[in-house]
Amino acid sequence: MWQDGKRVGSSGGQQLLQQLQELAQNWELRNNFPIQGVECMSACNCSCVIAFVAQDKLTYLFGDLPADSSAETILQCASQYYAKPDGSLPWSERPEPLKKGILAKIPPLNKWARLNISCCSSRTH
Repeated sequence: MWQDGKRVGSSGGQQLLQQLQELAQNWELRNNFPIQGVECMSACNCSCVIAFVAQDKLTYLFGDLPADSSAETILQCASQYYAKPDGSLPWSERPEPLKKGILAKIPPLNKWARLNISCCSSRTH
């Protein structure tokens, strides 16, 4: 909640992060899958928002997740993401809140590098 341009209390995202961190203390992947908060994910209309990101894997961005009931489901899906070499999370295999809440699926950077795009190279005048 906001009052006079300042946040009052904790946001849904902060509450979800705290729940995730508490649950992850007993999670078998706690040392392999860091859980961390970020300042902003520019998805204010879709909060709570999470992302799964790993080297050489797809990146997933999920939103509209209930702060009070998503933590266990997120860890379940994170386990699936971790187990897949490319991080793929087919719609049919995702837990229900993460089926509806997909905001983006982004190819790994190494896939972009193979495209050999020259649109951004410097031009000589």
